[in-house]
Amino acid sequence: MEILRCNNLTKTYGQGCETVTALDHVTLSLESGSFTAVVGASGSGKSTLLHILGGVDRPTDGNVYIEDTDISALSLEQLAVFRRRKIGIVYQFYNLIPTLNVRKNILLPVLLDNEKPDEAYFEKLTKTLGLSDRLNHYPRELSGGQQQRAAIARSLIYHPAILLADEPTGNLDRKNSAETLELLQLSNQQYKQTVLLITHDEKTALKTDRIITLEDGKIISDEVTRR
Repeated sequence: MEILRCNNLTKTYGQGCETVTALDHVTLSLESGSFTAVVGASGSGKSTLLHILGGVDRPTDGNVYIEDTDISALSLEQLAVFRRRKIGIVYQFYNLIPTLNVRKNILLPVLLDNEKPDEAYFEKLTKTLGLSDRLNHYPRELSGGQQQRAAIARSLIYHPAILLADEPTGNLDRKNSAETLELLQLSNQQYKQTVLLITHDEKTALKTDRIITLEDGKIISDEVTRR
């Protein structure tokens, strides 16, 4: 089942002779439960694509559909709610709230909606990610790997339609990088989570089921690595 689709996605900056095209008519779709990597050199459009798919930025032209909702047509308020409930995003630098403990950081998307957390799922998720004994700690009291685990847990707390990971291992050492990738694989396999991973690392990309290569804002290769 198709979970995400974008049609002729274009993003430009500037005007006239100073126009820079970051994305050039990108069309792609992702199936539910898939694990996909987007690779390319710096400036190829990887992060721009992720930000638009995640509703963090708007395309100049084209549409993005997530579970048949055209997020390009949503108002800023509607988009903020949709993003919180349907799109999990993991960044390189964690983006945890320093004044909140780990428990509140993970539950933040739910708390912002004034919803009651699913404690059974929360307990299972934090146990799986090895955070059960860190829930009352603050981000400054965690290692980089633990902070990234908390960020992953926060992105998964709402059972999002898709999890977008933007160079999630870029700020970690080799051991924590391997653990973070394993956790993303686990979320894909155990929770059937659809994952789109932005990475410059070929070895990391080869851990996924599909590799999309961007160059100058265009898809130049789309390869299924395993079935």
